[in-house]
Amino acid sequence: MRTPEGTNGRVPGAEEGPRGAAARLTGTSVRGVRRLSGAVAEADLDDGRSVMVKRGDAPGAVRAEAAGLRWLAEADAVAVPAVHGHDETWLVTDRIPTAAPTAAAATRLGRDLAALHTAGAPAFGAPPADGPRDAYIGLAPMRNTPGTDWPTWYADHRVLPYLRTAVDQGTLGHSEAAVVERLCARLPDLAGPAEPPARLHGDLWNGNVLWGSDGNAWLIDPAAHGGHRETDLAMLRLFGCPHLDRVLAAYQEATPLADGWADRIGLHQLFPLLVHTVLFGGAYANQVLTAAREAG
Repeated sequence: MRTPEGTNGRVPGAEEGPRGAAARLTGTSVRGVRRLSGAVAEADLDDGRSVMVKRGDAPGAVRAEAAGLRWLAEADAVAVPAVHGHDETWLVTDRIPTAAPTAAAATRLGRDLAALHTAGAPAFGAPPADGPRDAYIGLAPMRNTPGTDWPTWYADHRVLPYLRTAVDQGTLGHSEAAVVERLCARLPDLAGPAEPPARLHGDLWNGNVLWGSDGNAWLIDPAAHGGHRETDLAMLRLFGCPHLDRVLAAYQEATPLADGWADRIGLHQLFPLLVHTVLFGGAYANQVLTAAREAG
């Protein structure tokens, strides 16, 4: 990784804490800081604002997340925190006050997701305009390589790279990997009608949905790229989401999904399940095999 000139190989902000990063990136002094985890803190600014301060140590991770938030915001569809500043190490965004999820917020989320996806992307795998191709989904590297044919792109750039890593790690055996490879070979017949690239959040599990006290569902921590809209919805189902039936009903009313979408949920869940297998080990391997067998 090339480092900025004049830093003697040090990344700006790398030795700084969240208080200093918040003050520097917002241009406002900080009254107090509350650590939420090793990488995330809340900071209260002297001008009355409260912001989130997040550290990302992987090269390009902060830039990718900031670009993703801006790209989603440009669609003027979903609620996302504003980016107040970032460098290669720190990201400062709005702090979103939260409340219990409601059916009304879930209905609004379904309509908003439909509008986000309709905003589109230049290609499958296209990164945000100012975002890096080498991005991340959670802690896993995710390369955004554009393609025009979704089944081929999904197999080559989402499923198979993580499958190979899982095999190299010993988490999946060669015979188990063959089940997924056979499914990939059949993707053109299983993917449903061709659709244009959608503008995806890209990591839309329930933990990345904040139910705001303002009545909106706010989306955080994107792995934004151009993809198939069913992927976001399948990921939202994967680990459960409050009032998911309301989300899907509102989505269907706004932009109906192609016939057979429910049969393709496992197909679209393969990617996040393989990411989890690579990051967290064999507990997810059986889910990968189940999804592949049911999808095929």
